[in-house]
Order: sequence, then C-alpha cells, then structure tokens
Amino acid sequence: MSVSAGTGWQPDRFLDHYQLRTIPLGDDPDGESPVTATLIRRAEAGARIDDPRPVAGAVLYVHGFTDYFFHEPLADFFTDRDYAFYAIDLRKCGRSRAPHHTPHFTTDLAQYDEELGLALEIIAREAGADTRIIVAGHSTGGLITALWLDRLRRRDPARHALVDGLLLNSPWLDLQGDAVLRTLPVTMLIKAVAAVAPTRVIPQELSAAYGESLHESAHGEWSYDLELKPMGGFPVTFGFLNAVRNGQRRLHRGIDVGTPALVLRSDKTHFAKNYSASTDRADVVLDVRQIARWSGCLGGRLTAVPIPDARHDVFLSVAHAREQAYREVDAWLTQTIRPGTHNSDPTRKESTL
Repeated sequence: MSVSAGTGWQPDRFLDHYQLRTIPLGDDPDGESPVTATLIRRAEAGARIDDPRPVAGAVLYVHGFTDYFFHEPLADFFTDRDYAFYAIDLRKCGRSRAPHHTPHFTTDLAQYDEELGLALEIIAREAGADTRIIVAGHSTGGLITALWLDRLRRRDPARHALVDGLLLNSPWLDLQGDAVLRTLPVTMLIKAVAAVAPTRVIPQELSAAYGESLHESAHGEWSYDLELKPMGGFPVTFGFLNAVRNGQRRLHRGIDVGTPALVLRSDKTHFAKNYSASTDRADVVLDVRQIARWSGCLGGRLTAVPIPDARHDVFLSVAHAREQAYREVDAWLTQTIRPGTHNSDPTRKESTL
C-alpha cells in the first residue's frame, strides 16, 4: 500500500502551528476496521518543501502506550537544529482512535509496520529522498520502532536506507514487576487468554501517580488531553500484552536496527501507587535495570545514557533532567549522526528540503 500524491494536510485541533494528515490503512487484522493513522508535522516542515536551504534531516517521533504526540518542546529542539519534525499517532491511538476501537489495541506489533512505512514515504516525498531521518520512539514506541527497523533492514533495504539513527526514550524492553510474571507458566497463560479473548482486560490496579506527576491539573507542568492520555492509563488487554511479550522475546534474542542508536533512561525506578515527591525524579512505569540490560540487543552502534532524576518520559522530566537529556541528544547528533554522511551510502549528496 502506498500513499497518494495529494497533500491532505489540515490544521491540528490540539496544537497551534501544527498540521495533520490522515493515513488510510488496510483492513484491521483484529477486526476493528476501519483503521487509520495520523501524521503530524510542524507547519514549517511543509513551508520548507521548496526551500533550497540545506537541512540536517527529518525526525519521525513515535509515542508509547496511553500516549499521543503533544511534545512541542521536543519538536522545537529539533526544529531549532534544522530538522523537519514529524510525529505519528498510531492506529487506535490518540488522534487516530475512533469510537469502535479498543484503545491502543493490537495483537501483533508488526501491524504498525504499515503506517510507519507510509510515514517514511510521505516524509521522503516532502523532504527529498536524500533526507536523513531520525526515528524516535518512547516506551512501547521504542520497542515498536526497534523491531520495525530490524524487519525493514532485512525486507526493504531501500526504505531502511532513509533512516540514519534511532533515538529511544525509556524503551519497554522487558516486562516490569515481579520475576514470576516473566516465567513460562505466566507467559503461556497470557498466550492462552490472548488466543480466545484478546480484548479481555488484565485484572490489575492502575496507578495514576505518573499522570499526576505530569499533568498541570495535578502536580505537573504539562498540558495535554486527558481523553487521549488518561491520568491512570488505558486498560491493558491480554492480546496487547501478548504482542508486547512476543516482541520483547524477539529483541532478547538479538536484533539489528541497522543504524546508530541512542538510549536514554532514568537512573532509578520508583514504583508507587500514590504520588509523592519521589515520583518526579524517577521512572515510575518501567524498571530501568531492564532497559540497561537489554539495550545491548539492539545491534549496531549503541550509546546508552542514564539521566539522573529523569521521569519515564525523559523529555517530560524536571527541568535539570530534561535539559541534560537534550544535551545528550545534541552530542549524539553532532558526534554520531554526522552531517553529510548516510548509514547505507556515504557517497549520497547533502539533503535539502
């Protein structure tokens, strides 16, 4: 499936100075058709299509579970460094979710390959085939993008050649919690329920501590839509968790994303049911020791940096932590993602928008 030549960009109703484009997708293998994805861009990205000035490249940002794109400071960071910024709300997520959809539901993370490939096609068409693209993924989006690039490298080298780097922000590389949750009997139970009742919700108490640490209506400083990103998160289904566990086991066997990768995470974990000051200076969603353990399975040239006092989303951390996170990205872009080079063909010309 490919995207049409028309632009189809419309103003975004959530963010000023942003535009969105709906990407129609094929039939949903999980029976919730129709499904679409939504590509979001800074308005400047479209304005510079015919601008002859050279740019550093483009960025495609992929959100996590119970999330959508609202991270304007992250877009500002890349735009200030002359990257055209794009983000995608995956099928059944954020702007792409319809009333008939189970939020963030899939039974196979590889289903997202469709919209991610189409997003690359759109960015390359707008920015030029020689534009180097940084893929950025947060949490579940980090797992999704890593597995996608491994498959893309093997199955579609020409499209993979558009990607020059992978930026992972607290990627979900293993199942957090007690060790018993990662045993074979529990794994087989998840698989068995997922096979017969994939949309059944896993019985668990969801903590709102992370959401309260972020949102301006509670203890945080960030403004976002609580219908698209609820304070306590969306329910987790057996089908979705089975898809995540399948993806994590594949990554644990070793993959190769085929590009340099930067992994950012907090320096500590603090699981909590209720908000406290400690919630603001730790990852309260994932076990950072697992991120550290499994990052080496990504293949290629890896840079892994723990950020002191960072939250689960390092770019939504307290000021000093997010400032360090941005400094680390800056250093990585300058030292590893070098202007005038390309991961697959160093003879390619400097890109322009």
